[in-house]
Amino acid sequence: MNFFRGVMGGQPAGPQPSGAETIQKLCDRVASSTLLEDRRDAVRALKSLSKKYRMEVGTQAMDHLVHILQTDRSDSEILGYALDTLFNIICNDEEEEQDENAQKQADDLGTQFTDKFIQDSENVTLLLTLLEEFDFHVRWPGVKLLTALLKNQCAQVQGIILVSPMGVSRLMDLLADSREVIRNDGLLLLQQLTKGNAAIQKIVAFENAFERLLDIITEEGSSDGGIVVEDCLLLLLNLLKNNSSNQNFFKEGSYVQRMKPWFEVGDDNSGWSAQKVTNLHLMLQLVRVMVSPVNSPGATASCQKSMYQCGLLQQLCTILMATGVPADILTETINTVSEVIRGSQVNQDYFASVNAPSNPPRPAIVVLLMSMVNERQPFVLRCAVLYCFQCFLYKNQKGQGEIVATLLPSTIDANSISAGQLLCGGLFSADSLSNWCAAVALAHALQDNLTQKEQLLRVQLATSLGKPPVSLLQQCTNILSQGDKINRRGSKVQTRVGLLMLLCTWISNCPIAVTHFLHNQENVPFLTGQISENLGEDERLVQGLCALLLGICIYYNDNSLENYTKEKLKQLIEKRIGKENFVEKLGFITKHELYSRAAQKPQPVFPSPEQMLFDHEFTKLVKELEGVITKAVHKSSEEEKKEEEVKKTLEQHDSIVTQYKELIREQDAQIQELKEQVASMTSQNEQLQTSITQQLSQIQQHKDQYNILKLKLGKDSQSQANSQGDSSQVNGLQTEEITQLRDEVEELRKQNALLQTQLSDKDTLVNTLVSIHLYREQVHASVFDGFGAELLFFWQELEALRSQVQSQMTEIHTLQTERQELIKIVRSLSESRAGLEQQLASATSTVAILQTEKGKLQTEVQESKKEQDDLLMLLADQDQKIHSLKQRLKDLGETVEDEDDLDARDQTDDDEEEDEDNED
Repeated sequence: MNFFRGVMGGQPAGPQPSGAETIQKLCDRVASSTLLEDRRDAVRALKSLSKKYRMEVGTQAMDHLVHILQTDRSDSEILGYALDTLFNIICNDEEEEQDENAQKQADDLGTQFTDKFIQDSENVTLLLTLLEEFDFHVRWPGVKLLTALLKNQCAQVQGIILVSPMGVSRLMDLLADSREVIRNDGLLLLQQLTKGNAAIQKIVAFENAFERLLDIITEEGSSDGGIVVEDCLLLLLNLLKNNSSNQNFFKEGSYVQRMKPWFEVGDDNSGWSAQKVTNLHLMLQLVRVMVSPVNSPGATASCQKSMYQCGLLQQLCTILMATGVPADILTETINTVSEVIRGSQVNQDYFASVNAPSNPPRPAIVVLLMSMVNERQPFVLRCAVLYCFQCFLYKNQKGQGEIVATLLPSTIDANSISAGQLLCGGLFSADSLSNWCAAVALAHALQDNLTQKEQLLRVQLATSLGKPPVSLLQQCTNILSQGDKINRRGSKVQTRVGLLMLLCTWISNCPIAVTHFLHNQENVPFLTGQISENLGEDERLVQGLCALLLGICIYYNDNSLENYTKEKLKQLIEKRIGKENFVEKLGFITKHELYSRAAQKPQPVFPSPEQMLFDHEFTKLVKELEGVITKAVHKSSEEEKKEEEVKKTLEQHDSIVTQYKELIREQDAQIQELKEQVASMTSQNEQLQTSITQQLSQIQQHKDQYNILKLKLGKDSQSQANSQGDSSQVNGLQTEEITQLRDEVEELRKQNALLQTQLSDKDTLVNTLVSIHLYREQVHASVFDGFGAELLFFWQELEALRSQVQSQMTEIHTLQTERQELIKIVRSLSESRAGLEQQLASATSTVAILQTEKGKLQTEVQESKKEQDDLLMLLADQDQKIHSLKQRLKDLGETVEDEDDLDARDQTDDDEEEDEDNED
């Protein structure tokens, strides 16, 4: 133990050993000691030396420490010491400030030891197993060690954890730990684990991470919470950013609705803490991740719909119009609202209806535009407002019309400030950034909207007293051409670039606007002069935009102005500029360093106001027009005429091909319908055959019953009378079945007539298809002779379609054959039905005769019964009278013989007479 006293600070008896020697002795003790207490003391000593002698401990003790983790699993104390020691030698975090070289060496050392530790992947698996231990002294240092490994070698450790069974699930259990320090460090671990690995992000999401993280955020106080809320939000950002699967899972799990309470701010917005600003900033970023323009359009639209339905958009607009909100939060809220409404008509309509809480109330759009054209507002805020306005107008023709309408003479309200007035004010103000922002915003009101481009031509501006008003288009070109004459505003590159982008967007794909622009005699000379001059580097972009504007005037020219037709403009370019020089100046736009930056994403993000030159949508326009303008300038008039002729020919051909395609689609639909009808008729035929078989069986049963009835009617009247009830029952049953059979035969007759009608319709349709097919072959031959080989591809397509129709006609022929067979079957069934009807008629007449005779016999029997009853009643009365008379005679003393006595006497007399005859 003296050794440990020396290590731990006791008074040594001899000379002090070096750090390396001490560490070597400790490692030997860890490896050779049989007592757990000795090994524990040695590991504790290594832990105390690991920070000061990081290199020595890491080099000599790492293998022994790993062995401790493998063998001494039963002792949590020694495991904790070993994990802490490994963490100290691997972790690069230094409490004290170091110079750059020292920090670099420390980082390299941590990476070196990390590589050594993860060289055997079982070490990481062992560490994951230790994290299942609930003991605080094991679990907490294990979490810290794994976090340090991920920081140093993220990709390699992620790969090991990914293939480890239940590796991610074990780490997710850390969020459920009741000890906050472990839970919080578990959040940091999961942040490192989910960086840049989509597979792990999906596994973590499906391990119920969203539910747990949102619960923690709620428990910690949402935006008012501390650093734990920030860690949860950072982890959510890792899980959702650039991961469409997790985004869809988040939306489908109704977690978007749980974000709404985050943005509930009170009336008193003063004194926001730095942590609250950070939390709310991350929350807004989470919303933007779900509706980012880089996501798939379907997923973005679905999230936008959910955010409107749950009231999240309304809550964001409340923050937008609230007072006292910090500037950076307000800026990020504007950007968030921008992407929530971008391309969503419902959300854009709602945003248009939002009013600021002012007196009188003003639309939110107007309030934001006031900030955009105010040069005293922060630059990032003005960029955010511009982005919001662009998103409001993106694919929103209704909103574009409303903005342009505020500039038209009939809708201007002198008592209120409109969006159009603010844009015009910014367009012609002394601030070049306001000029640029207003020009770009107005260009977005015209984007892909021919109607509004034509409407904007009606806008008139009053420049000064005593002078007639000029059009907005004319005023823009005046500022460009006059330059220094109007307070030197046109000389600013940013202003001129903004106006040129507005003009290019305005007159592109709008021949009427091109005509208005060329009608000003000063515009074309100004453009050619700008392009032909040799100006400085700053002016090259302006020259390129002037070349683009002149090229648009050529490409979209309808030749309505005699002095500025396409041909004359091209001749002017060739004489004053030169075609090659013109194309070179046109290429200056795409070669500009800021062009590619603006083309990357829709949001205008610029380091400084001076670099704010290009708009994202305008880069798309340049990419679309640069090639076609170059071709248009180089083409001669003869080539243009030939191209127009070929274009017309191709249009005619396209119309013919389109007609054929539509015809073939109709034929396909008709043939498919016929197939369905034939299938239905086949099914009906099978049902009819089954029904006829059943009816034949029933008729045979009726015949048997009829024969039995005839036999019964042939007996004597007494037997017939006794069996009258039974015959009546049989006959009644037969009558009902005959009635049912008649109904079924009538139904068969109707179905047969319907089948005949359908078959005749099919014959007509088939004949029509054959006629169309023959006509198409004739037209095919004539058209092919007229158009030549360049249409071969289209005719090959028609040939394929023709072969398809031919196969379908073969199928129709087969269906016709089946139809003929069906007709024969139906005819034979009709003949059988006629015979059955005759038999039924004869049977019906016989039954009617039998029913008449039966009725007569029943009447006679009833009359006989009545007469018998009357006679019996009379006899009974007579017997009663005779009996009463005999009784009276007996009472009077007369001798009266009963019928029994008379019968006995008569019998005696008969016997005597018989004896006498025998004697004789």
